Amino acid sequence: MSDTDGPDANEASDDGSGWFEARPSGTADGDVGTESDDAAAAARVRDGSAAAPADWPARAVEAGFAGDADEYYDRLNAATTRATREAVRERERADDAQLIHAVRAMDDCERVANELAERAVEWAGSLFDEVDPGVEGVRAIAAREPESEVERRAVSVAERAAELDDERAALAETIGRIAPAVAPNLTEMAGAELAARLIALAGGLEPLAKKPSGTVQVLGAEDALFAHLSGRAPSPKHGIIYTHEFVRGTRPEDRGSAARAFAGKLSLAARADHYAGERRERLHDDLRERMATIRARADEDGAGDAVGDDAGAETEAVTDDE
Repeated sequence: MSDTDGPDANEASDDGSGWFEARPSGTADGDVGTESDDAAAAARVRDGSAAAPADWPARAVEAGFAGDADEYYDRLNAATTRATREAVRERERADDAQLIHAVRAMDDCERVANELAERAVEWAGSLFDEVDPGVEGVRAIAAREPESEVERRAVSVAERAAELDDERAALAETIGRIAPAVAPNLTEMAGAELAARLIALAGGLEPLAKKPSGTVQVLGAEDALFAHLSGRAPSPKHGIIYTHEFVRGTRPEDRGSAARAFAGKLSLAARADHYAGERRERLHDDLRERMATIRARADEDGAGDAVGDDAGAETEAVTDDE
């Protein structure tokens, strides 16, 4: 599309001037490429908009910003590239992005720690007597005094596994501190770790807030969902939200209802966190009431079964008397 085909939000500011016409004061025509000039151009590219199309290359030449259209496009490319890098940098430094990095690093530490622990225990079992499995066994191995080069290496591997397990615990504590500030409603409702995982799976708090509750319900179950879409498996009832007590602690026949109710409130919590940033007590009350209703079905069914059993016993007793 040419520069006169339509308005371009990256070409001008709200007052109708071009992005190239907002150079710092004291910058003379022909003085191009300075840091302040580039920063001002990038800011205008990011924040500006145009209400009507214009011949921006010609205006840039007339303003002395560029010698010709080719130079204008070269400088436009430089400005848009800088603006994009700044936008990406800001996004990466956002609190929810840091939460995503933390939960992914925690998972990496746990995965590698388990793999190293398995290797360390197997190796140490060939060198020492009575080696216990798991992380506790690794810590016991790390506390040993090696007597040979091979033992030193085995103990060193165990130490690395124990350190990674400690780092995993430290990251979990960090997530517990960051998550309530990033998403207070979501964290209170789901817990810090599950809230962080949902945000990570969605790609951020904003994408999570924009997802329908049905999508939130199956986040983390993508493989099962694709298998269902291809006709190879039934529709998944839940994804990672299964780890929460509201879903996992509900009897199997009611888990679908529990997962739908929980996902619906999680979606509302994410939207409240992203768009308002305020705690909404009503959301949590509604969820507790809904879950109590769902779980009450088990008590009602149990009472119905008990009445049926009693009636059957009375019938048998009457039959016996006759």
